[in-house]
Amino acid sequence: MRALPISLAVLLLFAAVAGAVSPAVAAPAAPADPGAGGDAAVPSGADSAAAPTVSTPERVPVAVDDAEEAPERSQVDPANRTFRTLGTPGGVEARAGSSVRGANLGSSIGFAVDGTDAAMETAAVVQQIEAAESGVERQRRILAAINRVERDELTLNSRQARAFSAHASGNLSDRELLDELVRIAATAREYDERLERIDTLAAETDGFSSPTRLDEIQVALQVYEGPVREYALSAARGEVPATEVYVESSERSIVLSTVADGDYVREVVRLDRWDRGGGSISNDEAIDVTAASYPETAALRQPDAFGAGSVQRITIPHQFGTLRTFVSGGTQQVFVEHQRVALDSFPDSVPVAEAGDGFNITVDRSYAGGPVTVTVRDAETGEPLPDVTVTKSVGDSNSQAIGTTNADGVVRTLSPAGSYRVTVVDEPRAVFLDDLQPIPTPRPVDDD
Repeated sequence: MRALPISLAVLLLFAAVAGAVSPAVAAPAAPADPGAGGDAAVPSGADSAAAPTVSTPERVPVAVDDAEEAPERSQVDPANRTFRTLGTPGGVEARAGSSVRGANLGSSIGFAVDGTDAAMETAAVVQQIEAAESGVERQRRILAAINRVERDELTLNSRQARAFSAHASGNLSDRELLDELVRIAATAREYDERLERIDTLAAETDGFSSPTRLDEIQVALQVYEGPVREYALSAARGEVPATEVYVESSERSIVLSTVADGDYVREVVRLDRWDRGGGSISNDEAIDVTAASYPETAALRQPDAFGAGSVQRITIPHQFGTLRTFVSGGTQQVFVEHQRVALDSFPDSVPVAEAGDGFNITVDRSYAGGPVTVTVRDAETGEPLPDVTVTKSVGDSNSQAIGTTNADGVVRTLSPAGSYRVTVVDEPRAVFLDDLQPIPTPRPVDDD
């Protein structure tokens, strides 16, 4: 394969950027990404800083990758249904906040440049291998290319750890953190694709096949991807509506969440639960770890396993969404979690009701970073009230508009880490729900 010519590289760059400035896909009602605003250093579980939020966006494709079909399993009693989720470690200082993620030309250009550079590097590696003049030299170049990706994966791990720490200490804003995580994810994806190309070249080489560590590296690279990062990339490019993103970090962990495509989407990374130098773990062992940590979700459907060496990826697609975990052989624990749960089926909430000024209002509270549903009905008829403005304020901060209720009288936001107020306004009427608190996070069994 020939290396990409400069003209093609420029076309790739501008194709990736074009969406960020296209008025046809921009979300007119949502503000641009506010950059450094909207986050604050707080003890874990304490008040978070205020940030602007938006109503539930229209349906867009955000998903954890679909797994192969698996047999249905016995259902959990709906009264006992819960979707456990990792958070930052208990007892450590964490920084939490939220901000609107929308079209951002500067971020989009940076992502495009990084992606084009990585793609050109892959093309050069493939060309070098194909140009080998002997089978032995071809094998040597294949192994050298694998070694290079292995070293680069270590660099990605260090970059991600530094980003977590910098955000937790207040040296990175939410936007800067998300930008860095998106860049890391995009680079990891390109390295994964490069290994696929190398694996194909190895299979085409007489008397040679890829070493097993190629599979191990590929699984490790998938650790740096995630559904919230993917949405943040699409939002920066202007391909999907702007939406609120919750960010919580500690020295060695991150929690990201958003609402998109009618689902609650969440990803968590816990470096304190990943032993990179640990021993190998089998598919069955990793399935057992996940099932023991998330028993209610594992009871919904048979888990699917994929992995090699010291990391296994477990996926449980079920009728309410998807759970994906990455399990460390060294710690025998889940250290990465991706969740997707249909909002209409989200079970982990506790309602608070208030009536006044002709409104009946229900706020379904959730845990920090979880979805909060506000429902407004007419006090006399019980009918849902559309087009009513709802605002949220966190701690002592000023109120920010969440959005307006839809035809069902519903608008959604994300729960802050501390106390907050919801206000329903239809001038001259206004009803306040004060001192709302997030509920405890339903953590995995081994993280209680």
